[in-house]
Amino acid sequence: MTQSSATADPAGQPRAVLGVLGGSGLYDMPGLSGVREHALDTPFGPPSDALIEGWVGETQLFFLPRHGRGHRHTPSEINYRANLWALKKVGVTDIVSVSAVGSMREDIAPGDLVIVDQFIDRTVSRPRTFFDRGCVAHVGFSDPVSRRVCAALEQACARLGLRHHVGGAYVCIEGPQFSTRAESLTYRTWPNVAVIGMTNLPEARLAREAEIPYATLALATDYDCWHDGHDAVSVDQVIAVLKANVANAQKVVRAVAEAPPRGPDAALDALRFAVMTRPDLIPGEARTRLALFLDKYLGPA
Repeated sequence: MTQSSATADPAGQPRAVLGVLGGSGLYDMPGLSGVREHALDTPFGPPSDALIEGWVGETQLFFLPRHGRGHRHTPSEINYRANLWALKKVGVTDIVSVSAVGSMREDIAPGDLVIVDQFIDRTVSRPRTFFDRGCVAHVGFSDPVSRRVCAALEQACARLGLRHHVGGAYVCIEGPQFSTRAESLTYRTWPNVAVIGMTNLPEARLAREAEIPYATLALATDYDCWHDGHDAVSVDQVIAVLKANVANAQKVVRAVAEAPPRGPDAALDALRFAVMTRPDLIPGEARTRLALFLDKYLGPA
């Protein structure tokens, strides 16, 4: 499959192509037209599943179930590089990452939505970059989420009247086990921590390297295990709250598609000065593997 050929909307703006990373049922949303599947291969192996394409008005969407349909991949087994490469290949302009999380604050109740603005990486065994094996790049990541995608999410939640919180850090742990109580209480002492999850890193890092604006819509399902007034987190508890939140997440995604992100964004040229390796020293294999990202600056290999 080639990149989306729809490049401009009727007003002359670049046409929005929204990528949605989330659960396997997220794409089963009312009003989605032109639904079809695309199986892609990538230089980094297969993505988690086929991409599901659909349309909301003039906005094209590509849904990718990060754990695979039927929840087959653990957070550590997800092929994050293949997932982000595939979204870049089909022409995605912005990514909304829909993620179940534990709340680390009293005021973020199970069922609330959180639009995070920072990440803390506690993963230990995941590839973190596209750029290795002969080609080195260092992208800026001080502000890891897209302001324009966050603004679109915030406006959508407000229009829908959904209880939501703006800002706060997402602590990403390796999993698949939930935190110990000592870990949870420690994370609570860190400034600005709002939620805890297992999937948004290296996802957000790779989106920045792929020059795709990225933001997280976090769905709080529990209070992790720090809260004395609530039972420790369990799978059945998470699933019960998550099912109730899927409908709200679908509404938000639809609202973002109806008023898609616009304007400048730091991610859009993140690689412009990031590649450190001298072009003539990049091995042919690396040049081919990274062509989707490098051709913009170096021309076709």
